[in-house]
Amino acid sequence: MKKPTPSSPLVNLAWPTMAALFLSSCAGMTPGANDESGAPVPAKWNAGGMKGMALDTAALPKWWERFPDPAMSQVIAEALRASPDIRTALSKIREARATRGVERAALFPQLDAGLSAQASREDRRGSPATTSENYGASLDASWEVDLFGKQRQNVRAATADLAQSHENFHAVQVSLAAETATAYIDLRTAEAQLAVLESSIATREQTVQLTQWREQAGQGNALETQQAITSLEQARTAVPSLKQTIAQTKNQLALLASKPPGALDKLLARTRPVPAPPSRIALGIPAETLRQRPDVRAAEHAVNAAFFRTKAAQAERYPSLNLSGSIGVEALKAGRIFSPESTAASILGSLAAPIFDAGRIKQNINIQNERQKQALITYESTVLTALSEVENSLIAIQRTSETLEVVNRAVVAAREAAKLASQRYEAGDVDLLNVLDAQRTLLSLEEQQVNNAGNRASAHIQLYRALGGGWGPGF
Repeated sequence: MKKPTPSSPLVNLAWPTMAALFLSSCAGMTPGANDESGAPVPAKWNAGGMKGMALDTAALPKWWERFPDPAMSQVIAEALRASPDIRTALSKIREARATRGVERAALFPQLDAGLSAQASREDRRGSPATTSENYGASLDASWEVDLFGKQRQNVRAATADLAQSHENFHAVQVSLAAETATAYIDLRTAEAQLAVLESSIATREQTVQLTQWREQAGQGNALETQQAITSLEQARTAVPSLKQTIAQTKNQLALLASKPPGALDKLLARTRPVPAPPSRIALGIPAETLRQRPDVRAAEHAVNAAFFRTKAAQAERYPSLNLSGSIGVEALKAGRIFSPESTAASILGSLAAPIFDAGRIKQNINIQNERQKQALITYESTVLTALSEVENSLIAIQRTSETLEVVNRAVVAAREAAKLASQRYEAGDVDLLNVLDAQRTLLSLEEQQVNNAGNRASAHIQLYRALGGGWGPGF
């Protein structure tokens, strides 16, 4: 994002928020007479006490490659290549480019060519019939001279629209990459939950077998056996739901990649652990993040487009100059059209100024002024949303990391407790309820461990999305 020049509308209309963004500081420019107050961009992030480091913009376009999972990278690459959202955004770029071409064409004269032919026959009583032919060609030109820059402002507005469509395309890339990565994390989280559950089921099957042996040996009873079977079947009830989640998430990934259901099953067939996020985050300062985010850049171009359209509406108050000219030839035979019997030429210039239009021009200016204010409000909202998303992502990363550390220690203790309870039950020192309770606690903590690992990875994905990662010149 380039720094505004004195001719840029942002110099005259920007809020302190915008000034802080473009100057990479908290000092805003002097607001204009119609400016409204905006929120300044902070100099550093608040969440977690993390200090801003240099933002590695070269690593942001393909941030998912920092996760050690080539399958995730391949799925994201497929989505970015063929997603309907990507194709729609590209079509809108071509539409905006054609619209700008239409506006630019209005700056130049319009030239039209015409050919005409006429034949007549007259029959008079007592006289021979007479026929006549007449052929003509003409070249007509018309031009509305852009005396006061109305059309040039429209061209600038269309150019800003085109730039905005490019940034919107980049924003689609950012959202699509993050959405695909999040779905992939959900898939691996569900698979890890299923593995934990299957391990717990295997342990409970061993417990059932042990209680049956003890009952047969006269050391146990039928109640303990039925309690063990109940615990086993209770664990098994969660298996179909997890398998459903896994299958549906694979279909979701196929949909994001614009493929039919099951098209990615071969790629995703191998079960992988939840991808571990990178240990270091190149965070940067808030102003760097805002410059990187395509939605902020798109909002800036929208402000520019609204500014230029306001200028074009104001130019309607001034006179307009129209020039027109025509050259025509006539011949009595078609073959002599280039050696005509007569030639005529004309040129006309007219200058017209609005006198009375019942307030149409004034109201149109008011409309454009309000649209300009709306664009500025949208810009401020986009900036605040961007700052909030980064802060929330940082909080999520810190808290999920803290929770995961605690859960990891709890899982180690729970595994040891379950092992000891099983050994003591086999030796007859404790009853079965101690074993079942230890197994339930272990399963619950292992599920929390998997969920928190997935939440931590998802929090990193959301941070990369908030930082504006997922697009670049190579896309």
